[in-house]
Amino acid sequence: MEIADAANWTATWQMWATLAIIGVVVGFYVLDRFSLELVSAGAIVALLILFQAAPLEINGVNQLSAQALLAGFASPALFAILGLLIIGQGMFQSGALEHPTEYLLRAYDSRPLLITGAVFLFVMVVSAFLNNTPVVVMFIPIMAAIAQQSKIPVSRLMMPLSFLSIFGGMTTLIGSSTNLLAAESYRATTGGEIGFFELTPMGLILAGVGILYMATVGRWLMPLRQNPNQEIVTEREGKHFIAQIEINRGHPLIGKGPVAGLFVDLPDITVRMVQRRDKAILPPFDDFKFRSGDVVIVAATRSALTSLLKSNPEILDGLVSETNLGDDEDGTSQRSTQLTMVEAIVAPGSRLIGRSIAQIGFHYQTNCVILGIERRSRMIRTQMNTIRLEAGDVLLILGDLNDVRALRADRDILLLEWSMTGLPDPRNARIAALIFAGVVAATAFGVAPIAITAIAGATAMVATGCLNVRQAARAIDRRIYLLIGASLAMGAALERTGGAALIGDALATASADFGPVVLISAFFIICAALTNVLSNNATAVLFTPIAVSAAQQAGIDEHFLVLTVIFGSNCSFATPVAYQTNLLVMTPGHYKFRDFFTVGAPLIVLIWIVYTAIAPFYFNL
Repeated sequence: MEIADAANWTATWQMWATLAIIGVVVGFYVLDRFSLELVSAGAIVALLILFQAAPLEINGVNQLSAQALLAGFASPALFAILGLLIIGQGMFQSGALEHPTEYLLRAYDSRPLLITGAVFLFVMVVSAFLNNTPVVVMFIPIMAAIAQQSKIPVSRLMMPLSFLSIFGGMTTLIGSSTNLLAAESYRATTGGEIGFFELTPMGLILAGVGILYMATVGRWLMPLRQNPNQEIVTEREGKHFIAQIEINRGHPLIGKGPVAGLFVDLPDITVRMVQRRDKAILPPFDDFKFRSGDVVIVAATRSALTSLLKSNPEILDGLVSETNLGDDEDGTSQRSTQLTMVEAIVAPGSRLIGRSIAQIGFHYQTNCVILGIERRSRMIRTQMNTIRLEAGDVLLILGDLNDVRALRADRDILLLEWSMTGLPDPRNARIAALIFAGVVAATAFGVAPIAITAIAGATAMVATGCLNVRQAARAIDRRIYLLIGASLAMGAALERTGGAALIGDALATASADFGPVVLISAFFIICAALTNVLSNNATAVLFTPIAVSAAQQAGIDEHFLVLTVIFGSNCSFATPVAYQTNLLVMTPGHYKFRDFFTVGAPLIVLIWIVYTAIAPFYFNL
């Protein structure tokens, strides 16, 4: 739609009212006294009332009707972001990133510095194509494990984890919702497009500067803070469960034997007995290989069984397949990823006492399976299904989340709520990885716009069972939805009332005597400052039309200033509220608010200086 040019946008009172509304909204965002959803909804309501009472008409058409102000809620960029959030949740729930991260942890002991750098590099690369939040959620426990192994404060690793994900997010169009929103605002304002990898060259330069800073000055500025409430390793973590592995046709252990007395395919697990028909084979296992039909009795900690379930799920596939995950209320079967492990104690006076697992029919009654049994440090060498339960036995139970929760009402066992841990369904990891790769490839090669590929990928995640409908719905953050809709509405009002042109003209005039380099530098530092107190999404959307107007007034290509807005809006390093990943690492890293400012503020200044020095050559000004 053609909007009045600079000659027609006299400073009407609607423009000043719009600027006032935006100023009040920004103030409420910064004060954080009211919820983000309430402030965003209030901004939309204020704009709707303003332009309903005083329409901004050009040629008899209200340029800011309710349809125009609410168009942001139907924006392709918004749906692309929501689709990517669902895809990221699918990657996280399915455990698609488990294998590479497990490999990195296993290799850490031999090459700690190399592996630590590889983990950070992996985080940055993945964040370039996936929403940062689930990536950081995935790697927080890995960073904690690395810190524990290397005996260094965890505060040295958590902040770089967040910052590296932000660096990765600024290198591709889909790396951050900020990039997508700015691109959508740019397209809506001028019809211009930003390529998928157009941000990559400059993004890699800025990321390289940031990495160098974090490895030197930033490392020195980061706090050395131990957890004041560090939990003592509980006695339960070292307890061994008796578990049973049944080797059926096609099982991965068939033909495998011990190497130097250890079964390499069963790490940290002790094989206590192999039942082969009527013969019990006991250690040492000399010249031994597993055969189809063997029943393997093992002793393992809960963490070892969990690692086996994640790294090599085919070994326990028989147990996993018995859980019948995701039976809906209407009786239709839908695969789910809410696989849950929990410990439970056989209660005194329980009907299970004196009966074996085979006799009680636990699986048929609860739809869960007993993965292991622990009996007061006594190690039993017999098939698990024949063990007669005693009061005080600890059962390691595996099942769907809803089925595990239903065990709370079972008076025969006492559920240990603290031990409940969600596990990804290993059967979905490959499917989720293929869907994600397909979305990235289709978008990168221009097969379809990002909005279409993201929605298609999100739908595929649910259709293939990598997520169920409830998990997909939980992945959609209502705060992001309302913030984006309100930001696009404020951006449209700012541009169509002439407010963007007014601010752009003021900036262009102020820098007229200094050239376009100063204009670019000013836009970068303003966006970088605001993104740490406002929101990276709101900053990008509000300043994109301003950048277009300022570039037109200064006589330079508006494309350059829009890219500057994107890079500046991604510099959310100076406060924990600047970006979700900063908030995520704040507690496990034991940071205070000032820690982010101490480390992040110099980083922003450094990136600003480097960008100002490189931009004239990069943009051929």
